[in-house]
Amino acid sequence: MTSIIIGISSGLLTILVIGLLKGLDKKTMYGLVLTGIGFLYVGFAWTDTRALVLNAIQSIFFLFCAYYGIKRSSWFLAAGYFLHGTWDIVYHLLPGSDLIPPHYDLFCLSIDFTIGLYLAGISYRGNKKPIPAITGTNKQ
Repeated sequence: MTSIIIGISSGLLTILVIGLLKGLDKKTMYGLVLTGIGFLYVGFAWTDTRALVLNAIQSIFFLFCAYYGIKRSSWFLAAGYFLHGTWDIVYHLLPGSDLIPPHYDLFCLSIDFTIGLYLAGISYRGNKKPIPAITGTNKQ
């Protein structure tokens, strides 16, 4: 339970910090975070070739989710965070699952879903009118 509380708190802190960064493209920042969390698994799995290859593939997948989220639609970013949270849970069924730290799955899942819910909400509202936090504009 502690890992979930810390994960949600970390997700909210990430949203707050990105929201406070003036002059930077918010979509790019969320895309960078999504890419980074995908590549964390590569760092965990470097001692097991099979797990390393699998994690390299998943990290590239999340890199493309981030890219399309930045270039096309914030919905790709939200979907990327939800899919990465799902990856965190499913990972225990795959080779090399013993390489990640204990409780990392619940910690990372809670961060991913917190940010994913935020981005989905902003994207939904963004369909109605531009939102400065995602579009990078100050027009309302």
